[in-house]
Amino acid sequence: MDILIVDDDPYIQRSLSFVLRKEGLIVELASDGEEAIKKARVFRPKIIFLDLMMPKINGFNACRTIKSDQELKGSYVIILTAKGQEVDKELGFKAGANEFITKPFSPKEIIVRVREVLGGFK
Repeated sequence: MDILIVDDDPYIQRSLSFVLRKEGLIVELASDGEEAIKKARVFRPKIIFLDLMMPKINGFNACRTIKSDQELKGSYVIILTAKGQEVDKELGFKAGANEFITKPFSPKEIIVRVREVLGGFK
């Protein structure tokens, strides 16, 4: 699998997955941090888009768990959140995130980021 989108907002899930699937990428969805960790262990995504404010396990803790897992630590984690404060960015990077994109986001920006990480598309 190429990408795991983790967000409790169905609109974000739909819009982001539409843009990425249109580019020919394989996308899986999760609605909370707990589900994200389970799906990441099964599907081993190259990129994980991770919201911060979610039920069960928040994005910071999910990121920490993913990055401490030997088989998942290579996944590229992009925090995608409405919380754009500097302190949130700091906490995200401390948790192991590779990048931080603030909502609302541009679909073009997402595609550019994904191309950079994956080195272009298939």
